[in-house]
Amino acid sequence: MLVVTGGTKGIGRAIIERFAKAGFQVATCARKEAELNTLKIDLEARYGIKVHTLAADMSQKSEVLRFADFVAQIGEPVRVLVNNTGVFIPGQVHQEADGVLESMMETNVYSAYYLTRALIKPMIEQKEGHIFNICSTASIMAYTNGGSYCITKFAMYGMTKVLRAEMREHGVRVTAIMPGATLTASWDGVELPPERFMKVEDVAETVFAANQLSKQAVIEEILLRPMLGDI
Repeated sequence: MLVVTGGTKGIGRAIIERFAKAGFQVATCARKEAELNTLKIDLEARYGIKVHTLAADMSQKSEVLRFADFVAQIGEPVRVLVNNTGVFIPGQVHQEADGVLESMMETNVYSAYYLTRALIKPMIEQKEGHIFNICSTASIMAYTNGGSYCITKFAMYGMTKVLRAEMREHGVRVTAIMPGATLTASWDGVELPPERFMKVEDVAETVFAANQLSKQAVIEEILLRPMLGDI
């Protein structure tokens, strides 16, 4: 089974689509139940798979653990976990409003931390599984107006590296996905042509391909950028 957080839009939705096409059963969450219902109906009709959805606010630890319990109750082994939930609030460290760092840490880092901890034990026992953390080019390159977003993405990247080191002996693969500018709702209002961005399908195909390797291999990090470079 594939588990993806924030699965109704953007990169999360594209990843679900790609794995659903390959016959994976899916469990996902997002804040809006109506969008989850639409996703479920659409994918089950087109691919003949089972889609399990739960409305949850992944910035809240209690909601993360509720989603983890929901996934466990499905009774299917989690083969792939994609920690995709994230939020971007532009700003600079010395000018950001109070609470911005805490808010983005909760969504961008803590959600992945708590969900991974909750779901990883069966992977360790089975000596099988693949965890993808959706990081960013902001995980390795600071930029002005990135502020707390860069801080949280650096933290997500660090968590991915230490988790990979921990999981090697258990046969669980851990991959950091670091996409540059990808055409998602985060770029709404920006006056640039779509051709200047990567497609969400580019990221999804990359994640799917990385998961197809043998158990003897792991792609540790994937850095993707638009052909013309960063924006």
